Amino acid sequence: MVAVGPCWRIPEVGDVSDKTKMAGMGSSNYWEDLRKQARQLENELDLKLVSFSKLCTSYSSSRDGRRGDTSDTTPLLNNSTQDRMFDTMSVELEQLLAKLTAVNDKMAEYTNAPGAASLNAALMHTLQRHRDILQDYTHEFHKTKGNFLAIREREDLLGSVRKDIEMYKSGSGVNNRRTELFLKEHEHLRNSDRLMDDTISIAMATKENMTSQRGMLKSIQSRVNTLANRFPAINNLIQRINLRKRRDSLVLGSVIGVCTILLLLYAFH
Repeated sequence: MVAVGPCWRIPEVGDVSDKTKMAGMGSSNYWEDLRKQARQLENELDLKLVSFSKLCTSYSSSRDGRRGDTSDTTPLLNNSTQDRMFDTMSVELEQLLAKLTAVNDKMAEYTNAPGAASLNAALMHTLQRHRDILQDYTHEFHKTKGNFLAIREREDLLGSVRKDIEMYKSGSGVNNRRTELFLKEHEHLRNSDRLMDDTISIAMATKENMTSQRGMLKSIQSRVNTLANRFPAINNLIQRINLRKRRDSLVLGSVIGVCTILLLLYAFH
């Protein structure tokens, strides 16, 4: 476990007095002081970021190791301690980043001073290197912090789910049995409702089909009636044809009957 406490002393990026600053503008003392402060802050940031990353890794590992544990007191205590350490280290790292940013700003002001024009290229190169280091440390800090928060949120959610499962399993056998029966009954009711819905849907579809067929038959009948009303001669011709067919049928039937009678008389005499 990484030690976090007051033993980490964050160096103050003290405001240089006006006399020292004005005297340093003409020499390299002021610039060297800023570089020393920047290097010191960068070293401390490097060490703290390593410790911060180890804390996040140990947090995830401890959570994985305690995942099968059913005890509630010890995990909560360890998690609370790690959370406090995370908050403390986050604040200290943010303060160090703010101080290093302030030092870089002062170095940028010095490079823009008229007295540093002759060494401007070398100073700008050094300043850019410190800015790149600051950017890398800032990116690493935010990335590690985001990963830690994501792991903590995920583990808290999983812990809540596991707690609910344990509470359900710790119930009495009678309650579990009743719960299972209620669930089965609820499932049967849902199946019955689904079957009734399917039956009603089929009946509605059949009704719609019958209604559409009825409409089609009515439309055909109305068209036939319209044609018959428009062409009465055709209707009369059809009636005559039907009457002639009936007469021919009667004549044919009479001839067949007479022939049959004559054959029977001839056969018996």
